[in-house]
Amino acid sequence: MRLLIGFILVFSAPAEAGLFADRLVTAAHERLKHDVTYDPAYVVLKYPGGDVPAHTGVCTDVIIRAYRALGIDLQKRVHEDMRAHFKRYPTIWGASRPDRNIDHRRVPNLAVFFQRHGKRIKVTQIGSNYRPGDLVTWNLKIPGRGSLPHIGIVVKKKSKDGKRPLIVHNIGAGPVLEDMLFDYKITGHYRYQPQ
Repeated sequence: MRLLIGFILVFSAPAEAGLFADRLVTAAHERLKHDVTYDPAYVVLKYPGGDVPAHTGVCTDVIIRAYRALGIDLQKRVHEDMRAHFKRYPTIWGASRPDRNIDHRRVPNLAVFFQRHGKRIKVTQIGSNYRPGDLVTWNLKIPGRGSLPHIGIVVKKKSKDGKRPLIVHNIGAGPVLEDMLFDYKITGHYRYQPQ
């Protein structure tokens, strides 16, 4: 009897992970229906559950809003983790303490959070290694602006040749679905599926 119960638990874990990924992909696709102007302005947010105005946002807001549709508040989770482990997070911005208004909207902070509380996956140039619901970060080289961190969500749809999954992201024109996985240098590949 004990063996059978153990088998059921092990067998059902991947199924639950797949259901979560499906729900996250659906939430990412839903973001494509929104007309969003790219706006990286600092905004004072309510806490928890704060958000910038619905018609504005950046790449991180696609991720934040997709997870929020599943009842997961990254603003709260990132802020609490940063309060407890501030030194583990980047000090790029010169902050001396966490800021619940902006920390979750910064790609390097999300990368640290996803690595700490999810799974960091080896970066490859093999499209099939990127599963629906995975999160990918890039370093964009923008003429006149230097390097910018970026993040997007892997979805089930594939490129025309079937070799790469498409990405839902906001690179400046609002949420879009694109074949761009290998267009920029990938800096991280994560899977975050909290229980």
